Amino acid sequence: MLALAAALLTPAASAAQQSTAGSTARTPVPSSLPATPSDYEIGPREALRIADGDPTVVRERARRGELTADVDTEPVRSWEVGYFDDDEKVILVVVDGVSGEILDSWTGIQVAWPMARGRQGQFGHLLNAPYVWIPLAAIFFLGLLDWRRPGRFVHLDLLVLLSFGISQAFFNAAEISASVALYYPPLLYLLARMLWVGFGGRSAPLRPTLPIRAIVVLCVLLAVFRVTSAVADSGVIDVGYAGVIGADRISDAEPIYGEGTFPDNNPTGDTYGPANYFAYVPFEQVFPWSGAWDKLLAARAAALFFDLFCIAGLIVLGRRLAGNRLAATLAFAWLAYPYTDFVLQSNSNDALLAALLIWSLALFAKPLARGALLALAAATKFAPLALAPLYLAGHRGLAGVRRRDRDRLRPALLYVGAFVATAVLMLAHPAIDPGLATFWERTVGSQAGRESPFSIWGQVDLGTLHTLVKLAAVALALIVALLPRQRTMAQLGALAAAVMIAVQLTAEHWFYLYIVWFLPMLLLAIAAGARPAGSRARQHLPSPG
Repeated sequence: MLALAAALLTPAASAAQQSTAGSTARTPVPSSLPATPSDYEIGPREALRIADGDPTVVRERARRGELTADVDTEPVRSWEVGYFDDDEKVILVVVDGVSGEILDSWTGIQVAWPMARGRQGQFGHLLNAPYVWIPLAAIFFLGLLDWRRPGRFVHLDLLVLLSFGISQAFFNAAEISASVALYYPPLLYLLARMLWVGFGGRSAPLRPTLPIRAIVVLCVLLAVFRVTSAVADSGVIDVGYAGVIGADRISDAEPIYGEGTFPDNNPTGDTYGPANYFAYVPFEQVFPWSGAWDKLLAARAAALFFDLFCIAGLIVLGRRLAGNRLAATLAFAWLAYPYTDFVLQSNSNDALLAALLIWSLALFAKPLARGALLALAAATKFAPLALAPLYLAGHRGLAGVRRRDRDRLRPALLYVGAFVATAVLMLAHPAIDPGLATFWERTVGSQAGRESPFSIWGQVDLGTLHTLVKLAAVALALIVALLPRQRTMAQLGALAAAVMIAVQLTAEHWFYLYIVWFLPMLLLAIAAGARPAGSRARQHLPSPG
């Protein structure tokens, strides 16, 4: 992602290839050292000696006094040398296990957070290359552009969606403070736009100038590129790894949740809802887990399926709303937008959540399906619970309900029944073993108490403001169940996107993978456009509930 900018911004703290000369101080050798792996050329003592000469270590030792150290191996033939001031790890030096070269040295939040170290291959892989990201972004914007009226407001929405790339350029350069500050403006803009559309403000729909055949051809080419690059150059992050581990435990009739249930290289992998792990079971059965963090073919196959499931849902949604052109536009927008491919390149579970929400919109007219799909989404990652009031209200806000309005009662009861039944079914496994208390502690409890530098709330003490933002998100989730009294599908999509963005604004930990949580609803809102709620022509699905 904008690798050139990232390279220019890479902090000097990454002291690669520094000489060990000029330092005579030595850190005491730990009493216990790991064995030297067979494919390493240098051992732990030599790695510690090399790390002692790193300028960051020399500087911090001069400032802090004597430090202690530990030495450990990484899976990529390197030594990690950690330096401690009392019990606090204050420096981390990575030494190549073959050449003895210092690859990185870190202080600050990068010590505790590997994902803050600017490793461009860790997330997104091929997409970090400017010769991939820039053309893909250009295809997304230019392919959806109305060349006859380029000044339309909806085109700004597309540019704002792409502007998350500016934040990620700083993330790739390990400039976390800047990257965090820069993702809030697009989130706030998109929240305001979705509230405008959702509450009845007029918004012209996307009208790509490209003929539908050209859009379809581009969709096919983008899909081929997407699948090929995912197979050839993608990696499985801890999120996808957790799905495979959980699926393996389900297959072996073992509990998913609890301290020590997951291996040491993914100890908090049991933080997701049970539906997440059940979704990985078919893929783990075809590609059984080896017990190690290897290629994880099950996670890769699952991520590809989730992505295709999203595309299929968008096509069905578009056809049901306005025919083939809207279907092609939605599919093209998903395939061309870099951050949907970012999810696939990382082989995470976020497209599963997106797919369930897409299909809940495609089947919105069926209360049973709507309730079951939303419950599955909430049992995957818990944020979609905020959509429950909006989905209960359906196409007509509850503010317009009268006591004798019985035609509203049946769809609402069907929705609630399907939601509750699906939630109970998903919770049966953890309820039996290890129990709902442990389930809550390992999932919602651990996430609620999580501290992270990837939000302003984790970087600055803003307790009162954070509380107010949380209250505003709760208020919005309830208000959209009441107003407006009538909503088109575009408005429903906009309101759902607004609620999901508001929830993300409260998050202690935010990452670019989460964009797809609200993207499908947002694409529906801007692609279909907002029209007067009283006009039902092709704006509502049949027989809305």
